[in-house]
Amino acid sequence: MLHLDYRDARPIYEQVKDGLRRLMVTGVIHQGERLPSVRTLAGMLAINPNTIQRAYEALEAEGYVYSLPGKGSFAAPNTGVDRGRKEALLGAFDRTAAELLFLGVPGRELWARIRAMEGGEET
Repeated sequence: MLHLDYRDARPIYEQVKDGLRRLMVTGVIHQGERLPSVRTLAGMLAINPNTIQRAYEALEAEGYVYSLPGKGSFAAPNTGVDRGRKEALLGAFDRTAAELLFLGVPGRELWARIRAMEGGEET
């Protein structure tokens, strides 16, 4: 499910957060699906439960997760992602696309990659 790299400079909670976000974005964890409890995931990864709690709280602040008292944490609908996160990602996309174009990658290739992510046909 999640892989932690202890040689990675990022804190463990960020690795957990990014790993869970990736699983949600790629559809491995579906909208409305219950996430493992803090204690269960901490046990699976052999890390402190506070680390998992911090990752869950950060994902909730970003709109990827919602919590129901007494029931647990769940993957939020796609519409729950906050505007700030979208703007940051679009800015990174713009910078990356500009650099790829500068390096000679044709725009049609970038477009084909986006269409493939949507599950659409290449044009």
